[in-house]
Amino acid sequence: MTNNPLLRRAAVAAGAILVAVAEFAILHSAAGVALAANSGNSTRQITVVAVVVATAVAALAGCALLAVLERLTSRARVWWTSVAVTVLLLSLLVGPPSGIGGGAKAILTLLHLSVGVVLILGLPRPRREGLSR
Repeated sequence: MTNNPLLRRAAVAAGAILVAVAEFAILHSAAGVALAANSGNSTRQITVVAVVVATAVAALAGCALLAVLERLTSRARVWWTSVAVTVLLLSLLVGPPSGIGGGAKAILTLLHLSVGVVLILGLPRPRREGLSR
């Protein structure tokens, strides 16, 4: 992967989007599971566009937080990972339970987990050998 942190993070974000779109395509289109969620008093269909936008927003928020933390502390990876895991757990408590039907709940859980794992493992800059940060 590239040494340019911005390009590397953009590649990780793109990878998370590709994973989410592939899962959506396979599970929604190929398996025929309808994706809908309760939103207040209404029901909304979850489309591939919504999946892409939600993933992009999560990636941008993660990148922004990581960039701020890297400027503020030498322990940015530790703090960022702690916040990211907490946000993932909260998203699992809020997002998937709103799905309508067991299939939708399962797909939403898988989407949240896979995007979260890609971003959590991919966004922080790998430590260079010999550094004790």
